[in-house]
Amino acid sequence: MSDLVADARRFATEAHERIDQRRKYSNQPYQEHLKAVAEHVASVTDDVEMVAAAWLHDTVEDTPATFGDLERAFGRGVRDLVAELTDVSRPGDGNRAARKAIDRHHLAQASARAKTVKLADLIDNCTDICRHDARFARIYLGEAASLLEVLGEGDLRLYRRAQQAIAACARRLGLPAPPQSVMAGDLAQLPGALSLSQRRALRLFTEAFTASEIAQPLRSFDSERGVEALRALAEHEELEVAGLRRDGVCIGYLCRHRRPVGGLDDLLRTFEQAQVVPRDAPLSAVVHVLTHYDFCFVTAMGDVAGVITRGDMQQPVVRMWLFGIITLLEMELLQRIRARWPDGSWTELLSAGRLNKAQRLLDERRRRGQHVDLADCLQLGDKAQILMQDEEQRLAFGLRTKGAAKRVMGDLDSLRNNLAHAQDIVTYDWPQIARLARNIEEKLRQQGGNGL
Repeated sequence: MSDLVADARRFATEAHERIDQRRKYSNQPYQEHLKAVAEHVASVTDDVEMVAAAWLHDTVEDTPATFGDLERAFGRGVRDLVAELTDVSRPGDGNRAARKAIDRHHLAQASARAKTVKLADLIDNCTDICRHDARFARIYLGEAASLLEVLGEGDLRLYRRAQQAIAACARRLGLPAPPQSVMAGDLAQLPGALSLSQRRALRLFTEAFTASEIAQPLRSFDSERGVEALRALAEHEELEVAGLRRDGVCIGYLCRHRRPVGGLDDLLRTFEQAQVVPRDAPLSAVVHVLTHYDFCFVTAMGDVAGVITRGDMQQPVVRMWLFGIITLLEMELLQRIRARWPDGSWTELLSAGRLNKAQRLLDERRRRGQHVDLADCLQLGDKAQILMQDEEQRLAFGLRTKGAAKRVMGDLDSLRNNLAHAQDIVTYDWPQIARLARNIEEKLRQQGGNGL
């Protein structure tokens, strides 16, 4: 095994282990999937960058690692391969079918090398999903068959294996052929739409908390000054990133800590469309960008004028926003409990100790004249524990197992505690922040037609 592949394996394994990511159905460590994908790729090529990318293909989507981290550790070639393999759709882009169409178009533009890695990923995912989840497999087969239409430039041997995997899954499900046009709907939502006050609060989080609230001005310099002069300016001003202007327009940026190999063209980084947002973009969109990139750039009057890094996400306004989202989530959990167990039988799913604590709080609140019931006195963890014991409720949140639900709720509790005690929320809680941002955008999409 080459040093590059060994380093990629180590990096990916540690990144996924840090967030305790596991395969949805088998609960195996996530690196088992990465290993399978890498082995498929290695069976058809000795291109070490491709095998390294196979190990790393999910790190930017699923862990706190960014494209910048990958470039610093493995070089531009591996970074670009992973970027080609990383989904570009956002929760606000529509339902699952709409988002998959966007990601399919992105993949269609990818190189043959990236498409080969994607074929390996498709083979392993198809086998795993078909074996464990017949219901979702019917949806996935349609998506996989659609992906094959744009993966023809990938390795022919893997392409045929992918075809065989899809066909085998179809036979297992009793389907005559892979479905060609499955409109993949979102997971079924449980009874009860958001209340008017909840919908208004949801809208507030997109209008009052925007990129402009936390963006820092992007210092920019004339690109004609030359490489060394530009680097010296950035060093003198202690700028992590600086814009480069040509004819008065910001055309790209340079990073102070990146050492150029050649001239300005090597130093310059152009703005990728996916890392630029307007100044009124919601913070959820900023989180989406920073989950993939080191920098989120903000436009004003059509020109890039601001920049946001993960460090900026420690600001008070972001903490207020996250607290608000968690509060909305608590409201939704309570609403679901009332809808699922209207007779109050949810008490059977909670320990005597937790019930006694809720009862003591209820007695105190009623003593103060508050009109509440026992469910109003549950803690966040109590509400989550009750709901996550019900499979239909778990599926409504995209959580297929009790173990996955427990980990997600544990992460949420950690984030809330770190917010409450003014602790670092970026280093350890980023995956949960990204999950909350996706949740808020999904809620906005679902409620879009309800007159918010």
